[in-house]
Amino acid sequence: MTDLDIPHLDELAPFWDEIREDYQDSRNDRYDQAVRDCVALLAADPGGASAPIWTLGLVLMAPYLTWLPGEGLVSPAMAALEATDTALRDRPCAHTSHPYLRHDSEGDEYLAEQVVALADDTAEWEEDRPRDEWLCPRNVAGFARIARDIIEPGSADAIPPRLPMEAAGRIDTLAALLHGYPKPWTDIDDEISSQARNLSLAEPEDRAGHLMVVRAVAWYAVSGMVRTKSVLDDLVEALEEALPHFAGAECGHAWHPALPATGPAAAELGIMLSSRGGRGVYEGTREEDEASLEHVTCPVLMAETGEESLKLLRERRELLFGDRDTSHADAEYLRADGRLDIEKITERLDDKSWNEPYADDLGLWAARRYEGADARERPVLLLTAWQATKISYPDPPASVVRDILATLRAVAAAPRPERCGHEDEHPALRYGEFRAGLPHFYAPQEYPPAGEPLSAESWMCPRFAGTVAEEGLRALERLAAKDG
Repeated sequence: MTDLDIPHLDELAPFWDEIREDYQDSRNDRYDQAVRDCVALLAADPGGASAPIWTLGLVLMAPYLTWLPGEGLVSPAMAALEATDTALRDRPCAHTSHPYLRHDSEGDEYLAEQVVALADDTAEWEEDRPRDEWLCPRNVAGFARIARDIIEPGSADAIPPRLPMEAAGRIDTLAALLHGYPKPWTDIDDEISSQARNLSLAEPEDRAGHLMVVRAVAWYAVSGMVRTKSVLDDLVEALEEALPHFAGAECGHAWHPALPATGPAAAELGIMLSSRGGRGVYEGTREEDEASLEHVTCPVLMAETGEESLKLLRERRELLFGDRDTSHADAEYLRADGRLDIEKITERLDDKSWNEPYADDLGLWAARRYEGADARERPVLLLTAWQATKISYPDPPASVVRDILATLRAVAAAPRPERCGHEDEHPALRYGEFRAGLPHFYAPQEYPPAGEPLSAESWMCPRFAGTVAEEGLRALERLAAKDG
């Protein structure tokens, strides 16, 4: 089976490897033809001397057949590979082992070079297993089963476990999303909701893994990056449906392993454990001190994990989309005499990362107090509501946007005189520069001016209020449109 006369194999094999790497280039005519040619040559003589080359070629191109290949490619490929397995798997051999038994997805990266070297027994051979083991009929049959399993996970037996291509792609997509840099074609809402659907439809043996994925995407969903309430609804509903399957679970474990604490790592583990092949990979590659499959998917641990995620989602859903309670802010931003704690408010309006946790409640509280405030408080509350939306990260949620928008719209629609009733300029809005003069304006007896003070009339000017409201509306109207 050496010195095979296969024209242009040194060009074919690298092209097959290109298809392996770019397998998501769907319905590529050149890729389709390469698969079609390889399948035809293997099907013509599935037990012949050249079967090793065409079989390994299909191992390389198999990922493409899991995506969106041209019509009529998958069935002939599966049939040719099955015929090869049938023809070769029971052939006699004297080998105690074969390379396919240790082959995994990482080994695919070097397969194209091996294909070329296999066809020429004068070529340098650098593999740790001898060439005759690679060319052994039983090894070729094993690789035919590997190719079938790549195309249709679970369709072949007696091969090393392998993570399905779909799962590998999902890990890649979710890692980018959960790191905060989603791929350009990713629909974030649909990607997260799809994990809820996967959990709802999961087979019993896959359920623990899918629950872990929901746990991972839930953190992102409640971070404020998702502005569609139905996405959180989907995750909540999926967990509510899944948890009864773990109800009443018992175990004899003295402890449970700590699941990954970051979104990408948690999603990767969950995806791996949500398929038979992935679970096999986990068991085969875990370190001695890492939890066993039985331990990491313990029903008691899954019940606890699901309950924690469900509690988080419900609480944050209300905070992000419900009627947000700001009554606690009175104690924080009002003095004992009922006046604004202007020093604390001004401090919290500094556009610094440490003020992000306070921004949403502060801005909403200020907007809600605006209508009943006196003339001296109103400019402070309006500027507070506006500035807080700029500090909020990643953006103020729908529960905050609604009430602040209502206040800003009312202020923007209020009548304004054609000319200002003061001679000096309005406070500067850029970079929050108004903060320096705000304490003196609100409480001139307590706070000395910072530089040349502006008149009280400039702060309370209706035209200034309208300007502030219009500045805020430009940003918040866009957010409201996203919120539907």
